[in-house]
Amino acid sequence: MSLKFALVGNPNCGKTTLFNEITGSTQYVGNWPGVTIEKREGKAKKIQGDIRIIDLPGIYSLSPYSMEEIIARDYIVNEKPDVVINIIDATNIERNMYLTTQLLELGVNVVVALNMMDAADAKGDKIDIAILEAHLKVPVVPITASKGRGVKELLEKTLSIAQTAASAGEVPLFNDMHDASIVSCIQEIEKNIIPQLKSKTGNSRWTALKLLEGDEKVQEMLKVPGTLLAEIKLYQEKLEKKYDMDIETIIADSRYQFSTSMTRKAVKKKERSSNLTVSDKIDKVVTNRLLAIPLFLAMMFGIFSITFGTIGSFTIDFVDELVNGTIATFLATWLEGAGAAVWLQDLVAGGLIGGVGSMLVFVPQIMILFFFLSILEDTGYMARAAFVMDRLLRKLGLSGKSFIPMLIGFGCSVPALMSTRTLENEKDRRLTIMLVPFMSCGARLPVYALYTAAFFSTNQTMVVFSLYLMGIVIAILSGFLLKKTILQGEVAPFVMELPPYRIPTLKGLMIHMWDKGKGFVKKAGTIIFSVAVVIWFLQYFSFSFQVVADPGDSMLGIIGKTIAPVFMPLGFGDWKSAVALITGFVAKEAVVSTMGILHGVAEATEGSTDLITALQASFTPLTAYAFMAFTLLYMPCMAAFATIKREMNSWKWTLITVGYSTGVAWIVAFLIFRVGKLMGYS
Repeated sequence: MSLKFALVGNPNCGKTTLFNEITGSTQYVGNWPGVTIEKREGKAKKIQGDIRIIDLPGIYSLSPYSMEEIIARDYIVNEKPDVVINIIDATNIERNMYLTTQLLELGVNVVVALNMMDAADAKGDKIDIAILEAHLKVPVVPITASKGRGVKELLEKTLSIAQTAASAGEVPLFNDMHDASIVSCIQEIEKNIIPQLKSKTGNSRWTALKLLEGDEKVQEMLKVPGTLLAEIKLYQEKLEKKYDMDIETIIADSRYQFSTSMTRKAVKKKERSSNLTVSDKIDKVVTNRLLAIPLFLAMMFGIFSITFGTIGSFTIDFVDELVNGTIATFLATWLEGAGAAVWLQDLVAGGLIGGVGSMLVFVPQIMILFFFLSILEDTGYMARAAFVMDRLLRKLGLSGKSFIPMLIGFGCSVPALMSTRTLENEKDRRLTIMLVPFMSCGARLPVYALYTAAFFSTNQTMVVFSLYLMGIVIAILSGFLLKKTILQGEVAPFVMELPPYRIPTLKGLMIHMWDKGKGFVKKAGTIIFSVAVVIWFLQYFSFSFQVVADPGDSMLGIIGKTIAPVFMPLGFGDWKSAVALITGFVAKEAVVSTMGILHGVAEATEGSTDLITALQASFTPLTAYAFMAFTLLYMPCMAAFATIKREMNSWKWTLITVGYSTGVAWIVAFLIFRVGKLMGYS
């Protein structure tokens, strides 16, 4: 029998850590809100049977105010998982319990996983599991997901509940948190109004509660007629008159009172001294008004120094020698010995090695970069960075919450664009989507590494750092411009939980690094491989399918020469650069691959003297910097383009986003080149 267990919990409760522990998944575990945007699914590996684990977004409640809450509630109500595992942070039970009360109201099978018990024990807190179970009337299992403690017991208990529920039938409804007046109104709506509705959703008791609460999503889903809404209004007014509060506050307050009362009975916290905690002491420095932003920039500069310094250079030299030395020589010798056709030898050497190999050599650098970024995220520092940036962004008409997708954008634009679903305000969400492509994703890193090696070998770190900083500055200025013009509106309030600082586990850091590195390797074996073959073919043959002696006379050469004048004012108006930028729309890594193929260099790498010499004949340091700036800012890759379309749900706004970013890229590159020329740079 196949079973489905759904994981539900607040952000930072360790939900995704538990998901990885149960399934063995390599899903990235972050230490700040918004990292899980859509439900993830995996197979339980720590227990026998066909059990699917669904990781729902981190939420604070089931009230449908955000995309995550809608996703989670719709899944539980419509898909009906066999058991909902509610993960609770043992160090902050009272806050987490509000979501628990709403899950119990749904009338679904619930098992509470009391996570981070090691942290609670370290604080000296004493938690009475029996009292929690007596009040909640569901099993409560203490666990420490990061260390695997109690996870097997949790799964065994959950499986037992699922098997018992299958034979017992409908789950009894939970009403203990509400007083008699509220319960009476719920029962009357269930008896008098629910039977008159044509549509049904969930169980009748929960539906009655949501109608009493004034849940517009449920009203819309059930198509409740005005006459019945008027009847429900009478029950609402009755309670509002008694409690002197609006109905939504009455229901919420009832849940909070239940949670507070139960927590006081079940949890005995050790008396804290008045001294500041370690997190408080660190925050006094990293969130300081004067020091916060300089510290953030210094950390990023340090990361780039390591990535492009001795360690990064060593890894590139090693992979370069392996791919373009050992492997390339072996393949060339083997093909020649096998009597392969000349065109096939050229395809392998000039197309595949020059194309795919050109990107693979940068994978170690990319993995190093994300290893250090994951340290900042997993320790909890990135949440502080968003908090600090809110002060600056709010002055420009933006919210610090928009900075979270921008931070994710340093890895990949696709999940960054998807994470904008955490923004409740539609205009803020649309604005953030337009700004995310300006963040320098990891796919652009090979372009920077190649061009800085060719033209800025003595100060690579500074040049690459300036490009990342340029993306942030352009995004902020664009946000200010767009907020004052086509996306006017009030700034949404920024509320964000700052998680306690934690020491990241090596396993978590390696998972993050491998997850990102694996993505680039996968791209090399699929997208870049395909692009390399197409590029080689188009530059090898003319439109009459004749082999050409000069690639400039090939199909690709003619296409490139047609569009090259667009880039002439930017200083790189040769057809090869134009073609490379076009293929960059498929994947930004393809810019380097294309350059390697078009220049006829199999060793298209940072350490390749031939390609560097070829580039130095086509570019100057000034035009190289303008080219990198354009690569940074112009239209995102094909996958990001598709994501923008899906998230915007509008061709108009998708094209505006792409057109705006490309227009900004052209203007910035033009200014860099022209101002640089005026200042005497070449």
